Amino acid sequence: MTNHNALLSDAKGNISLAVRVPVSSQSLFSPGGGRCISIPRKKLVQKIEADPTQTRINSWIEAMRASSPSRTRPGNISSHPESDEEDEYSSWMAQHPSALSKFEEIAQSSTGKQIVMFLDYDGTLSPIVENPDQAYMTDEMREAVKGVARYFPTAIVTGRCRDKVRRFVKLPGLYYAGSHGMDIKGPSKKDKYNKNNKGVLFQAANEFLPMIDQVSKCLVEKMREVAGASVENNKFCVSVHYRCVDPKDWGKVAEYVTSILSEYPKLRLTQGRKVIEIRPTIKWDKGKALEFLLESLGFGHSDCVLPIYIGDDRTDEDAFKVLREKGQGFGILVSKVPKETSATYSLQEPSEVGKFLGRLVQWKQMSLTRK
Repeated sequence: MTNHNALLSDAKGNISLAVRVPVSSQSLFSPGGGRCISIPRKKLVQKIEADPTQTRINSWIEAMRASSPSRTRPGNISSHPESDEEDEYSSWMAQHPSALSKFEEIAQSSTGKQIVMFLDYDGTLSPIVENPDQAYMTDEMREAVKGVARYFPTAIVTGRCRDKVRRFVKLPGLYYAGSHGMDIKGPSKKDKYNKNNKGVLFQAANEFLPMIDQVSKCLVEKMREVAGASVENNKFCVSVHYRCVDPKDWGKVAEYVTSILSEYPKLRLTQGRKVIEIRPTIKWDKGKALEFLLESLGFGHSDCVLPIYIGDDRTDEDAFKVLREKGQGFGILVSKVPKETSATYSLQEPSEVGKFLGRLVQWKQMSLTRK
């Protein structure tokens, strides 16, 4: 028996729930959205009909717990050297080695190719903090990103509102993709990679803006009843943060969110690190944003490009999966704990991301000196 993510869909509320359940190795996995288990519809309907509201709430509580690991890397805690956690971590690192230790391998793969950098923000360029409005990146990280953007097309792909993340990063000349890639804008000036750039490149869900705004206002009102909860309107999606909520109140968060969303069948729920997100039902995610940006830069059907995507969240898996399926470029997961991922490499925390970006700049400068 092992634990895997199960995708439960509620047709009435158009809500998908990712929960952790024990399954045997004979279970069948659905082809999309990472590794998900297909639960027979009859069994799911029977369970939901028994108590549909409570079933949805309990499912979300389990999902919230599954996405909120409290443990750190086994090497950072006092434990028996032969513990299962250390074995699990060692096995995971063998499959997803450090991008720092494998830097030469990554650099070698870029021979004759144009590197294009894609970077998540929270948990990647900035640390995860209790107050999302205070997720500032360090000056050192900003210099590292600035250096990378000097040599490679660079995009920030985030669930945050595009304007807000741009205020955090404070760097011109980048491509900013907010709301999980539903709101994309390139540099205001023409550049050597996109000579026809006119600023706003893509906004995928304009017709949903009034609906998103209504839901955001409703959630703000309801979450006032939950100590520690906060609501963030990211323009094309809404984030409900429960990082500072007492776990015994997570049920309230799930109840309020699902009850409000039941009135909006054109919106869906997804989950990140201690955040529930409300998004349009359109088929657009960070993976689609990555493909769109590569196309906009003229590399959509090119074999001479090496996309590198660095992210820490469940939503970044859509981009990792695109790169793996294309057999082109690398995904790098930022995590201190083993996670099921489509990324090729790993880094432990934002400070390691900064080191990796710094090495990439140094390597490029040396390669230009040798020419």
